[in-house]
Amino acid sequence: MSTVRLFFALWPSPPLAASLAGWAEAARPACGGRVMRTETLHLTLAFLGPVDAQLADELAAATPEHRLPPGEVTLDHYGVFKRQRILWAGPRATPAALQAVHDELWRWLAGYGLAAPPQPFRPHVTLLRNIERAGPAEGTSDFPPEHSPEPLVWRYDRMVLVASESLTGGSRYRIVAQSRPMEP
Repeated sequence: MSTVRLFFALWPSPPLAASLAGWAEAARPACGGRVMRTETLHLTLAFLGPVDAQLADELAAATPEHRLPPGEVTLDHYGVFKRQRILWAGPRATPAALQAVHDELWRWLAGYGLAAPPQPFRPHVTLLRNIERAGPAEGTSDFPPEHSPEPLVWRYDRMVLVASESLTGGSRYRIVAQSRPMEP
């Protein structure tokens, strides 16, 4: 039986992705690491992991009709997942509307036999992987950088279903379905 590694995400517009790439470049001198490719930047709503190919097809067919209420999230600071050696950008606190999108998505996915993870939702965009330090390096200023870049407001009205394919040196993401925006 074949499987497909899937996740649901908010996908940034090209200008927003370029701004996020600028955040990554601004942080790299302080912590090292590998900058994520601009075309892979996203905010994960629900990581499904490997799912049966038949279920993947069902989810792809149903995704256009699973509509999100429009909303926004302000990315206004850096954060670090030390164990995974990841630097990310995210909101200081999870907006209630985005938490509701996350919770509703998992309620919908429960109908397909999928269960939400036990850890709380922490919206973020991974900017750097394999960071070398999560604190100040000798002879450098504070980390995360003392002056974070200007906050970015991400307005969203849809989500995407993404297949992740492992490749040497990283992953390739392929959007397999997209929800439709809600009608006004």
